[in-house]
Amino acid sequence: MKARVTVSLKPGVLDPQGRAIHHALEGLGFSGVEEVRVGKVIELDVAPGTSEEQVAEMARKLLANTVIENFKVELA
Repeated sequence: MKARVTVSLKPGVLDPQGRAIHHALEGLGFSGVEEVRVGKVIELDVAPGTSEEQVAEMARKLLANTVIENFKVELA
């Protein structure tokens, strides 16, 4: 079974990587981009019967820094 954890910075947290990408896009002539936020997607192969709450606990303990990041869990 597949589990996907999407991690993103909380609103208000500075994103220097996003700012660098935004600047580079402007330099390439893409002027319509107002803001860039960078996150990560972690895909896990988990045993059948693994619950969404178990994957969320993995995210809270290891995959996301819950002080500055939000996460979303999806089971497929």
